[in-house]
Amino acid sequence: MSELILSTPSRQTIKPLVETAIQNEIRILEEGLKHTESRLQNFEARYGMDTETFLHRYEKGALEETLELAEWVGEYRTAQRLRAKLQALREIRFENRDLLSRPE
Repeated sequence: MSELILSTPSRQTIKPLVETAIQNEIRILEEGLKHTESRLQNFEARYGMDTETFLHRYEKGALEETLELAEWVGEYRTAQRLRAKLQALREIRFENRDLLSRPE
């Protein structure tokens, strides 16, 4: 478990600002993931196989290396990174509220 303590000289409560920033980032990542998953579906339809099967065959060298297949691998890796970032952001909890806000 990681812990982060934020402080500011401002008397403004920072907890809502941080929560909003995290929610905005989640929305951006969700849109990116949606776009990436759409691209993966396009590759799957074009080549008649799911991404898992494609990756297995690609890694074994059973497919000719082309720019388009490299893009498919790249989209898959992008989707993995986006999912990991989304999971990390969604798991954030504000445990110590006194540290995140100051009296006005």
